[in-house]
Amino acid sequence: MAFSELVKFNKKQSTFIFIGGKGGVGKTTVSAATGLWCARMGKKTLIISTDPAHSLGDSFERNIRHTPTPITTNLEAIEIDPDLAMEEYQKKMQFQQQYDDTLGLLSDQMDMMSSTPGIDEVASFDKFMEYMNNDEYDVIIFDTAPTGHTLRLLSFPEMMDSWMGKLIKTKKTLGKAAKKLKNLIPFMGSDEKEDELSMQQLDEAKKQIIMARDILTDPKRTTFKSVLIPEEMSIIESTRATEALKKANITPDGIIVNQIQPNNNHCDFCSARYELQQKRLETIKATFEDQIIAEVPLQAHEVRGLSQLYDICDILYGSDPANGPIAL
Repeated sequence: MAFSELVKFNKKQSTFIFIGGKGGVGKTTVSAATGLWCARMGKKTLIISTDPAHSLGDSFERNIRHTPTPITTNLEAIEIDPDLAMEEYQKKMQFQQQYDDTLGLLSDQMDMMSSTPGIDEVASFDKFMEYMNNDEYDVIIFDTAPTGHTLRLLSFPEMMDSWMGKLIKTKKTLGKAAKKLKNLIPFMGSDEKEDELSMQQLDEAKKQIIMARDILTDPKRTTFKSVLIPEEMSIIESTRATEALKKANITPDGIIVNQIQPNNNHCDFCSARYELQQKRLETIKATFEDQIIAEVPLQAHEVRGLSQLYDICDILYGSDPANGPIAL
């Protein structure tokens, strides 16, 4: 099975591709190359960089903003600014708070989270929620932060579902208590319409969280591809990530082994590296035997700019658009 066959476009629904792995293995290069291939296939494509140490703009040699930035035909990119993303999220919550002070709890929670490393995952998940239903793009690729951050991002629907459930339960309990108090004090004012509206908002928010979870766990809509290098630590981290993804019912379907040393009998160091990497490649093939594996050789230069990214695109997916995926 060709690696290109892993990218399956959906009719009238966005396909989501998460590309992750250990820091420094080439996730951004693979994400950029994947985006270029999808765009070349005639699909409107968006790449979202969720890594606070952004390098997507460096790869494309473009200044990429917090909003969709044109790269080439059919391809746009975003580098999430966590501070701007949190401001956007807080504005949404402030708008909702005018109907319900209970939602202030969530705003306070966001204020607390904005001073912790979790802000990056909050901002990234909010972007996923923003794009998951508008289907403006055929394909949305997430160039993710190193593995730990990504796993926290992908666990957000489960955490938020639980949190929203508790908030709704609390709201209902408070509502019952207020009604009892009103019976004891007949002249007490009534905010039943506002209470009903706030409950509707909470129920709608919970539905959105559940929908996000359903999309993330639907292999026809969302897949995860790992980038690693043929070194033991990278293999171990990718193995753990794959196990965690499967437990979360998220489909890992592809492995990209990057920076493979070519054979060179005229260089003792190169030969030693080559032999060691060949052993690691055998381990990778045995460990991830249920996934499609693509190999990218070590490049003689830093991969930057469209021309060099298209070279990686051709290595991964082939240069003939006629061999592309079938729309579902």
